[in-house]
Amino acid sequence: MAYILGVDIGTSGTKTVLFDENGTALASATYEYPLYTPQNGYAEQDPEDWWRAVVGSISDVIAESGISSADIKGIGLSGQMHGLVMLDAECKVIRKSIIWCDQRTSKEVEEITSKVGHDRLVEITANPAITGFTAAKIMWVKNNEPHNYERCRHILLPKDYIRFMLTGEFATEVSDASGMQLLDIPKRQWSDEVLEKLGIDKSLLAKVYESPEITGTVTKAVAEMTGLAEGTPVVGGAGDNAAAAVGTGVVEDGTAFTTIGSSGVVFAHTSDISIDKKGRVHTFCCAVPGCWHVMGVTQSAGLSLKWFRDNLCWSEMETAINMGVDPYYLTDKAAMEVPIGANRLLYMPYLNGERTPHLDPNARGAFIGLSTMHKKKDMIRAVMEGVSYSLRDCVEVMREMRINVSDMMACGGGGTSPLWRQMLADLYGCPVKTTQNKEGPALGVALLAAVGTGIYNSVPEACRAVIKEDKIQNPITENSEKYEKVYELYRRLYPRMKQTFAELAEL
Repeated sequence: MAYILGVDIGTSGTKTVLFDENGTALASATYEYPLYTPQNGYAEQDPEDWWRAVVGSISDVIAESGISSADIKGIGLSGQMHGLVMLDAECKVIRKSIIWCDQRTSKEVEEITSKVGHDRLVEITANPAITGFTAAKIMWVKNNEPHNYERCRHILLPKDYIRFMLTGEFATEVSDASGMQLLDIPKRQWSDEVLEKLGIDKSLLAKVYESPEITGTVTKAVAEMTGLAEGTPVVGGAGDNAAAAVGTGVVEDGTAFTTIGSSGVVFAHTSDISIDKKGRVHTFCCAVPGCWHVMGVTQSAGLSLKWFRDNLCWSEMETAINMGVDPYYLTDKAAMEVPIGANRLLYMPYLNGERTPHLDPNARGAFIGLSTMHKKKDMIRAVMEGVSYSLRDCVEVMREMRINVSDMMACGGGGTSPLWRQMLADLYGCPVKTTQNKEGPALGVALLAAVGTGIYNSVPEACRAVIKEDKIQNPITENSEKYEKVYELYRRLYPRMKQTFAELAEL
């Protein structure tokens, strides 16, 4: 039996899981670390915290499993995307990493757009400039910390810093590199044009690989530190969403997944590149060589329900503690008592601005149609429906781009709700499924390692062998017809509220 290791370097912590070649998880360990906010809107982490978490979790997993390290055939890395790691000439970290959710770079976004041109930037990088992408972070350091920029000799993404520490190699792969806004997405290589216009030296960037390719091997020093075998191959791996796609089997045309976490993501695989010129969705290279994915984002998906629960569902939370159940179990039960349309109540889930299809930081949440007849359960139902309508907006953009979305997986905390999955099935008009294995990104990159080391011949083959469906919600025609009428009303709300949101932001 062959074994493979998946390491997921997330924002709250690093999770390492050891799998056998059939995808069965044998041992798992998670190490957490802090997030630093030195100023309002800033978000940073210390790459050395990530490394300590990786060393600790790998050591624990090997010890717990009892498996000989010689039988671990490969390692896959997943990680939070967009973070900036800068190393000096001695390969030491220069400053804390500016991570994905940092919002300090609005001026740099304007600068990038001005220097490259909005349309040309979308044509090359498949996306408009936004604060989250790495390019804006590089430009911020260049503009605000020139002493640090002058010392910089290597620019890496979070998981690629871990790769360097494991192997001594400077490498990245196409899915994570896509989120830097420096990659030519159609050509799957660094864009000389963008780099030249932004004044970024190409020699600072790592070599780009496809996700299942072997990028290096574990060094002797790391082997002694972790219990791994020296020479264990480390493959390219993937950014977190691309890794989750492999871990849920979304690796062939027609397949997609919806995540309802704090934010909501609709992610669709495509073998033909498709770019939205309006910039409403992200197009990135995916972890399947020669293929891409399109991703829409709802900023406040599960966060909308959490906000409502924390502020208005104190009695439900107390009851849940006494019953020994999750509070969301009770909010689901309450929402099930309310008919489709929440008794003529609509909710706009734009608590913190929106990404898809309305790239508008000023957008805000709203209940539309409140009356004295409405109760808390109506509002809970309206929140869940509003998030579902927003996710349907993402799917509509994809269908407009002629991307086939006909087979949908559900994951994230919201994906555990049968009611929410049924809403999505009814609104998407296709089955919504879950998988038996819940390891997501860690499993995804472990399968990439299995492909890179020859256990499987291709990513789709690995997924067909390992990923098993669990629960399936099929669309109910009668429900779909009812939702469609409400969705049409929902779609009209934002255009009518856009100017009001802008004026509110100026108060």
